[in-house]
Amino acid sequence: MSYKVEPLPDSYAGLGEGPHWDEQRQSLYYVDIEAGGLLRYDYKQNKVYKAQIEGEKLAGFVLPIAGNPQEFAVGCGRRVVIVNWDGASPVAKPVRTLFEVQPEYEANRFNDAKTDPRGRLYGGTMRYIGDEFVHRHGELYMWQAGSNAEVVKSDVGISNGLAWDEQNKKFYYIDTTDYEVKSYDYDVNTGKVSNPKVIYNLRKTSPKDHLLPDGMTIDTEGNLYVATFNGATIYKVNPSTGKVMLEIKMPTKQITSVAFGGPNMDILYVTTAAKFDQPSPAGTTYKVTGLNAKGYPGVSLKI
Repeated sequence: MSYKVEPLPDSYAGLGEGPHWDEQRQSLYYVDIEAGGLLRYDYKQNKVYKAQIEGEKLAGFVLPIAGNPQEFAVGCGRRVVIVNWDGASPVAKPVRTLFEVQPEYEANRFNDAKTDPRGRLYGGTMRYIGDEFVHRHGELYMWQAGSNAEVVKSDVGISNGLAWDEQNKKFYYIDTTDYEVKSYDYDVNTGKVSNPKVIYNLRKTSPKDHLLPDGMTIDTEGNLYVATFNGATIYKVNPSTGKVMLEIKMPTKQITSVAFGGPNMDILYVTTAAKFDQPSPAGTTYKVTGLNAKGYPGVSLKI
């Protein structure tokens, strides 16, 4: 298979993460976590807009709010904050806090989060200061309108990739510090998940060579696309067999997350990072075409 990897113009984020395709606006939203930055790639204009969240140093994820085109839910530290942004201005303004978690762990922050097919928020935390491989103080939460955040899973190192297969009633989840992808049975009506099972293991013979799974997405045929933070590769995996169907090689090492988008939902957008003095083009956001696969648009959060 011949696929093509191309950079998006002026798309740099030091720690790019959380790509979310907004079908209505034909735009890819993503964050620059440690800069407290929001970014929007406008497909028609082929242009990236960047904003700083006023008074915030962290932005773990960005999710559009259903029915409010200028409002977004953003993970700011241990809070999920509603932020007002027109998608073009260089400053985004916090409006209110939706909820907060783990007051006892000031060194924690929200990392990846997504909405499930019904518009519920699933997102998790990680140790931000200290060793998250040793101090597994993170948790995965589910939040839906009218209720408090519920703990889905404790004992999490780095809460990361999330994906749902509504047809097969499956939820997929990555804790980077486990070096694996797990599947769960997923109740579409309640959002509850159960029966964890390892479906893809990224461990190598030596611990120093273990691949670090990061963000993840799913295509319409149920295959997973797993980004590796230290592997310069996205793995297309069949979750039923655990077999790798394709290795998508990228021009930089720290691949943080992936999301399908574009007018036909057949472009794979890829965020990357430039942590620990990675050389250019690290931190660039890419598009991958020619994969002969389609995904699903992001779902706006219902509040």
